[in-house]
Amino acid sequence: MSVALPRLLAGLPSDGAALRWLEHLAVHGPADNFSGESILREVAASGLTGRGGAGFPVARKLAAVASSRSARTPVIVANGAEGEPASSKDLLLLACLPHLVLDGIAAAAMVTGAGRAVLCLHEGSGAADRVQVALEERRSAPDPCPVEVALVPGRYVASEESALVHWLNKGAALPTTRPPRPDQRGVDGRPTLVNNVETLAHLGLIARYGARWFTETGTRAEPGTRLLTVSGAVASPGVLEIETGTPLAEVLAMCGGLSEAVTGYLIGGYFGGWVSPDVGAGLRLSRAGLAGVGGALGAGVLIALPASVCPLQEASRITSWLAGQSAGQCGPCVFGLPAIADAFDTLTRGRLSAAGRRQLDRWTRDVTGRGACHHPDGTARFVTSALRAFHGEVTLHARGRCSAPGARGRTLP
Repeated sequence: MSVALPRLLAGLPSDGAALRWLEHLAVHGPADNFSGESILREVAASGLTGRGGAGFPVARKLAAVASSRSARTPVIVANGAEGEPASSKDLLLLACLPHLVLDGIAAAAMVTGAGRAVLCLHEGSGAADRVQVALEERRSAPDPCPVEVALVPGRYVASEESALVHWLNKGAALPTTRPPRPDQRGVDGRPTLVNNVETLAHLGLIARYGARWFTETGTRAEPGTRLLTVSGAVASPGVLEIETGTPLAEVLAMCGGLSEAVTGYLIGGYFGGWVSPDVGAGLRLSRAGLAGVGGALGAGVLIALPASVCPLQEASRITSWLAGQSAGQCGPCVFGLPAIADAFDTLTRGRLSAAGRRQLDRWTRDVTGRGACHHPDGTARFVTSALRAFHGEVTLHARGRCSAPGARGRTLP
C-alpha cells in the first residue's frame, strides 16, 4: 500500500518561516480527544523508537516515568540540543514546526503526569525565539504543564541524556555515570523523561492518529517515518522524511542524484559508520538493513563523500574533532582518543608503520566499552568503519599517493 508523505513535515512552509498555531491546527486538527492511558497504549502498539540515536522503545520510557510519579512529580526534557554537526533535522522541526514538538511534549506530560517540561536547545541554534513565539500562541491550548526553554553549551557531548540532566541540575553539561537513570531520579531528583524532539513530534502525531496510522509506513520491525539530513555530493542536499527501510539509492534519487562521483557514504553521523559505494548501493536505511555492515541510522545523517575529497583526510579531520570534543572524564577519552587521532593522522600522511597500524587497531578495541560515557565507543566505531571502507586508500597512502584529484600523482606531505 502506498502511503502519502510527508507526515512530520506536512505543512512545512516553503519560505523557511515557522508554521503558526492556527496553521498547525489546519494541517493536523485539534489534539483534545485523548487521555494519558490511551496515548500510552497507542505508543506501545506503534513500536515507536527514539530518533535521537539510541533507538530505545518510547513506550517503555514513558511507562517507567509514569510508574515513578507517586514519589515525585515527573519532569519532561525535550532534547533539541542537536550536537551532531552533520544533522539539521531537529533545528528544522524547532524553527519551522515547533507546535508539532510542543504537541509531543503535551502528550508525554499527559502520560507521565509531569508538572514541568524543559525544551533544551544549543546556544546559538537560532530556534529559541521561534519556540517562544509558539509558546505564546499556545496560551489558550489545554497543555497539561508549562514549558520552559533552556540553552545548552554547544559541545558534542552536551546533548547526551545524562549531560542534559546534569546541566539542568546546575552542573556541567557533561555525561555522568549511572545509575540512577533519569527515569528514576533526574532533574531536581524527580523521575525524568528525556526524548529527542523528533521522537516527540512522532508522539504528537500518534496521539492524534493512533498506532494503526503510524504503522502504515516503514517496515514491520521498524514502523514509521524518520527524518534524514542528506549532504555532500548530491544535487539537492537537505532534510528529507523517508519511510524506514527506504533504499539508499532511492534517497539519493530524492535528492536529485549524485552531483559527482563518491568514494563512500557516512551513515548515522559522526557516531555512525562509513560504507564504500558498492556496499551502499544495496543498503536499505533501517536497523535491520544496516546491521550487516555494522551500521545504524543513529542521528539520521547521510553524507555522500565526493571523490574530489581525500576520504582519509576527511575521516582524520572528524576523528581529531571528536577527540577534542570529549568530556575529559576518563582514561579512554583523555589518553585513548588523542592517541587514536594522532595515529590516524600519521596513517593519512602515509607514515604509519605496520606496528603502528596494529597499535591503532588495538587502541580502538581498548577504548570501546570502557569509557564513562559512549563517546569513546562512537569514535572507535567511526575510525574502524573508515579503515574498513577505505582500505584501498590506506594502501595507496602507504605508498605515498592519494586518489583525490588534487593529490593524484604526487607524494603526500
